[in-house]
Amino acid sequence: MSHMRKGSVLRRAASVVAMTTIAGIALAACAGGGGAASGGGSADDLDKALEAGGEITYWSWTPSAEDQAAAFMKKYPNVKVNVVNAGTNTEEYTKLQNAIKAGSGAPDVVQIEYYAMPQFALTDGLLDLSSYGFGDLENDYTASTWGSVDFDGKIYGLPQDSGPMAMFYNKAVFDQYGLTVPTTWDEYIETAKKLTAADPTKKITNDTGDPGFATSMIWQAGGQPFTVDGTTVNIDFSDKGSKLWADTWNQLVDQNLLSDASSWSDEWFKGLGDGSIATLIIGAWMPGNLESSVPSAAGNWRVAPMPTYDGTPVSAENGGGGQAVTKQSKNPALAAAFLKWLNNDQESIDIFAKSGGFPSTTADLQSDAFLNAESDYFGGQQINQVLVQAASDVRKGWQYLPFQVYANSIFSDTVGQSYANKGDLNEGLMTWQDQLVSYGNEQGFSVNK
Repeated sequence: MSHMRKGSVLRRAASVVAMTTIAGIALAACAGGGGAASGGGSADDLDKALEAGGEITYWSWTPSAEDQAAAFMKKYPNVKVNVVNAGTNTEEYTKLQNAIKAGSGAPDVVQIEYYAMPQFALTDGLLDLSSYGFGDLENDYTASTWGSVDFDGKIYGLPQDSGPMAMFYNKAVFDQYGLTVPTTWDEYIETAKKLTAADPTKKITNDTGDPGFATSMIWQAGGQPFTVDGTTVNIDFSDKGSKLWADTWNQLVDQNLLSDASSWSDEWFKGLGDGSIATLIIGAWMPGNLESSVPSAAGNWRVAPMPTYDGTPVSAENGGGGQAVTKQSKNPALAAAFLKWLNNDQESIDIFAKSGGFPSTTADLQSDAFLNAESDYFGGQQINQVLVQAASDVRKGWQYLPFQVYANSIFSDTVGQSYANKGDLNEGLMTWQDQLVSYGNEQGFSVNK
């Protein structure tokens, strides 16, 4: 992902390309005991595997992957790690799903974003790592990221990074137009009106319809449109939180208060630089993108908690992911040992952090060096204090669909049309729901609405 923060490509969960179908996601895989079987080994087997050595393949698109693998092989010279970039997010997921269906061709260790993790965890493609003692690592990670790899006590991976949401705002623009930093969504809408009234070329933010953003915003609003229990799935975009977000965001769509610049486009970066896009509600991985891609705005931007509906601090995750061991691995203990080092060893975590990743590990988030670091780009603000608090404020209980990759791929043709037509986002959500119900039932799930 060329525009992502250095090494931050895990976080852009929202930005998936169109995908026709994910073959073999269905009931046959899920019905076999609720997911992948355990590795069948023990924690002691990890050390034995490292001593014995061997060769494994690791699929990843993070720029830090090669350096991490090199550091691992230096520490464990008996092991060879072949790093393969099989494509970014959806491209890789298509290849992985095809390999799972074919019964061969999958790597030993694979990078998967949190929104896609259920799809592979629940389709018998990933190894349950509980027997290797991975469940004992829970307290090393934030609750929201751990919840993305733990499915009813089965541990299908380890978190690598996270994307708790905050509000990034252009202080220079706010000062120029006498705007107060909003703490509620009502205040945010009023700020948007005031800004565009003062200068029609200025918009509070951009949004042309992004699935990851929409689901994260519904998450923050308390919505739970997706509930999954084995092969039984419920989809309900008429729930209170979904409607709360849609009714709120409709006011920005209806009144033309949003920039129509597509995220990650040249127009978007230009808007972030010249002040025509005044805020971003986005994941904690964003600072490096601004620093590297919008250098002209250095000193102008600041970070604040994302607005809420009643003033009570609450956030959501926007992006992030981790790594898993596939059931096709011929050396699962060695693959698990590499994964544990990759996302739980400080040497590896430090390498990843240098590439711009926002940590999922509690020790790193709580370190004085991290919390008190001052950002020149953000006017000397200690932005990590805001972002770490956001991580603590992530609302609990969110679930993704076991076919979320497909769901995201049809968002632009459903909810996206409400944006394009300045229509009611609630209607777009219901169209999305209808198509997801049909698709899920076709794939063998029992989908209710």
